[in-house]
Amino acid sequence: MKIRSILLVALLQAVTATAAFAADNLAQIKQAGVFKIGTEGTYAPFTFHDASGKLTGFDVEIGTAIAQRLGVKPEFIEGKWDGLIAGLDVNRYDAVINEVGITDARKVKYDFSEPYITSHPALIVKSDNTSIKTFDDLKGKKSANTLTSNFGKLAAAHGADVVPVQGFNESIDLLLSGRVDATVNDSLSYLDFKKHKPDAKVKIAALDNAADSGDQSAVLIRKGNPELQAAINKALADMKKDGTYEKISKKYFGKDVSQ
Repeated sequence: MKIRSILLVALLQAVTATAAFAADNLAQIKQAGVFKIGTEGTYAPFTFHDASGKLTGFDVEIGTAIAQRLGVKPEFIEGKWDGLIAGLDVNRYDAVINEVGITDARKVKYDFSEPYITSHPALIVKSDNTSIKTFDDLKGKKSANTLTSNFGKLAAAHGADVVPVQGFNESIDLLLSGRVDATVNDSLSYLDFKKHKPDAKVKIAALDNAADSGDQSAVLIRKGNPELQAAINKALADMKKDGTYEKISKKYFGKDVSQ
């Protein structure tokens, strides 16, 4: 009986210690002095390797700035997108920072920080186009889009004849060659494209700025870490307050992309 009681006490202590360990991720990070961040490293301009081979990008700089405000060093652990989020489940890292969109399905299993970047559907046309000024002007026009994307569905909803493509670059190629009249696409992709090719003869004719149209991304963490979540949110808020966020945003997109 005495042995059984001792074993029971030991088991309860182990369970309590495990629960405390799991619930105190922020304390673990500070004790280790490292904030481990999962990212792709192949997704420009968010996370990629520059000509020298150095990991860089918008999300990399955001993650680095968060780590600094937590009082620790960032450690980026790269992985393919297909298994990136699952890496949280096996404790490969403390967070994923890789333009992870906020979705209801993900919120069931994980927690998000406050959103730090927002993408809106952009109606993109050639610079000399004067006939397409609004999304309604797409009726009867050809729009280059991936068929299953929300952008393609939006174009079709406005009466466009959707010409299927594999991605953003192909959409722009078809537009510039005159084979389509427009493309409805990611505003962030457009800003990145114009940053690298400012003389490209394309423009945004209209933006869908409806509150429910934007895709917001945030820092993804395991559930049950309210202290870490609050600390990341404070870091993001401080970055916006002191101008750090705007500086990083303009470096990669030429404007503030938080909203």
